[in-house]
Amino acid sequence: MATYTVRQGDCLSSIGKKFGLKWQAIYDHPDNADFKQKRPNPNIIYPGDELFIPDIEEKVETGAPENRHRFRVWEQTAKLRLRLQMNGYPRKNEPFKLEIANTEPIEGMTDGDGMLETTIPVNTKKAKLIVGKSSDEFMLNTSHLDPIDEISGIQARLNNLGFDRGPVDDKFGPITKRAVKAFQRKFELTVDGNPGPITQKKLKRIYSTEE
Repeated sequence: MATYTVRQGDCLSSIGKKFGLKWQAIYDHPDNADFKQKRPNPNIIYPGDELFIPDIEEKVETGAPENRHRFRVWEQTAKLRLRLQMNGYPRKNEPFKLEIANTEPIEGMTDGDGMLETTIPVNTKKAKLIVGKSSDEFMLNTSHLDPIDEISGIQARLNNLGFDRGPVDDKFGPITKRAVKAFQRKFELTVDGNPGPITQKKLKRIYSTEE
């Protein structure tokens, strides 16, 4: 048994992989009840959060020694969801290829609103995205997502949904305010640039990992 302090870039799945556990075994453990109440969405945790890590429970399988047995290696995945735009317009129905180290390339098409949705290995930190017939290339940082009530969490979601805020720096300045206004305008909210409760609620709803 151990206590683990969440670091920037962690998610429950990556922490579980580190300790050889499914993330549910950590999140649902009784000793993490306070953490679960604090972070009701398991997809959103924050650096500095503390988690109790239970011991791995051994499981014994029995079978006849003369028979052949097949075991499947369990691999955790995470969801990647992005909204792609060019000059303010969605890059709809365009082919994409996602290149991740030590993994076969993932290929697909964006939908009618420019959304890209796929699954990736849970320990993915960076990926190269190639979009369209022109093969435009983008480097993605897929390692973390801060809570919605943190400026960094708002910035990351805006970026991932195509409302370009630039680097996530946890500072609310004119660039972030402009991105918030663009989001509010798109989803018919009051356009004031203030990422208050109503805007945060809409941002959470649009960002599918939090539904």
